[in-house]
Order: sequence, then structure tokens, then C-alpha cells
Amino acid sequence: MVTCYLKYVIDPYKLNEFEEYGKMWIRLVNKLGGTHQGYFLPHEGANNIAFALFTFPSLAAYEEYRVKMALDAECQEAYKFVEETKCILSYERSFMRPIFE
Repeated sequence: MVTCYLKYVIDPYKLNEFEEYGKMWIRLVNKLGGTHQGYFLPHEGANNIAFALFTFPSLAAYEEYRVKMALDAECQEAYKFVEETKCILSYERSFMRPIFE
């Protein structure tokens, strides 16, 4: 299992747009074979940092998702939405593996 951890720097004046974007991707990741754990928006502290977590059974499964994503019309619309709204200023992506007892 591998979890993709995304840290976003967002425009705090476009929080509603970022939330709309997040709702798009939760459904899309689940549709394309992953399990989305959700987006985490600013509440207290920094008002321009958000996070997302989603999981795939393996890194190979994530790579298959990336191929499907590139061909999916809804995914392309989500990318276009971000380009138009500019609600995301930058992001960092890391992959983690969980430890369970």
C-alpha cells in the first residue's frame, strides 16, 4: 500500500474554489481505483496551507491511475478549473507507506 500525501499552498481568498476542486478529485481518485482520505483545509493557523491524502494498493497501481487520469475528460476539466481559478499556488507530492500493528 502507498499513500500519496499532497501539501498545497493555496490562495486564501479562493478557498471556496479550492474546496470545489477537492470535491472533484475525491470522486475522481475513487473512480480511477484509489481510495481518497479527503482534503484538509485551513482552520486555525496558516490560512494558505491545505493537505490531501489518497491511497493505492501499490506504486504500480498509482502509476496506472496516472495513465488513466491523463486520458479522462473529467480529470482534464479539474486541471482546467485550477488553471482558470488559480486557487493553487504550488504543491508538494510525497509517497508514504503505512505501518500497522
